[in-house]
Amino acid sequence: MRYGIITAIGLIAYFLIVKLFDLHENTTLRLFNGVIMAFGIYLSIKRKRALSGDNFTYYNGFVTGLYTGFLATIIFSVFMAIYMFHLNPEFPEKVMGGWMRDFKVGPGVLVFGLLIEGAASTVILTLTFMQKFKPSWNLKKTSSKE
Repeated sequence: MRYGIITAIGLIAYFLIVKLFDLHENTTLRLFNGVIMAFGIYLSIKRKRALSGDNFTYYNGFVTGLYTGFLATIIFSVFMAIYMFHLNPEFPEKVMGGWMRDFKVGPGVLVFGLLIEGAASTVILTLTFMQKFKPSWNLKKTSSKE
């Protein structure tokens, strides 16, 4: 839970820093969100493995990564919803341009997109990191003295 909250704080802080430089409407800068998410998930799985020791299983690490990513995604999406609906209602129109008018959709579609994007990146990153952290099934070499 700690790493999910810290990751969400990192995502929010990054958005606010980018907004400070008036670059928050540049959608390509969102790629760094993936780096922040990856770092949070990596650290949470690493910590879980360190705490579990020999009891660490693939399932434990996978659930830890999913929990961290989903929690961060939900917190960040709630923040963005508050930002888009209450603090800066013009933001969705600037980001989506004429798409909102042509297809008659509101800012809720952006929040939904954030949720889907966060969930997908969480699953992919967790699966990726678990390749590094999963317990090995390799047999230990024993030296046989004849």
